Amino acid sequence: MFKIDMRSRTPIYEQIIDSIKELVVKGVLIPGERLPSVRDMAKEMTLNPNTVQKAYQELERQGIISTLRGKGTFISDDIQANNKILKRSQLMEELKKLVVEAIYLDLSKDELIDYIKDIYDDIVIKG
Repeated sequence: MFKIDMRSRTPIYEQIIDSIKELVVKGVLIPGERLPSVRDMAKEMTLNPNTVQKAYQELERQGIISTLRGKGTFISDDIQANNKILKRSQLMEELKKLVVEAIYLDLSKDELIDYIKDIYDDIVIKG
């Protein structure tokens, strides 16, 4: 269910965060849905429970999940309000990757901006 790449340079707890956010944005995880306990997820994914706990703490700080003592961890009920923020966050991550690729291809900042403007205009004007 959750995508983790052990060879990635991205810390595992961040991969857990990103994976849960992606599933929320796609509607796979819905408000009120129960997540596996820290222990269960750690066991299932053969991870250190502290790693999963760190991811859950950050997701809770961001308002994506909420933990009810003795009941479990759930996708927040008000996640719909946060969905736009999540999507923007994902967009920013994708843009970072795009900028890195553009730099690798020796595109200047102005060239990249021109490409983006052209694509935007094509979509908005030509529909």
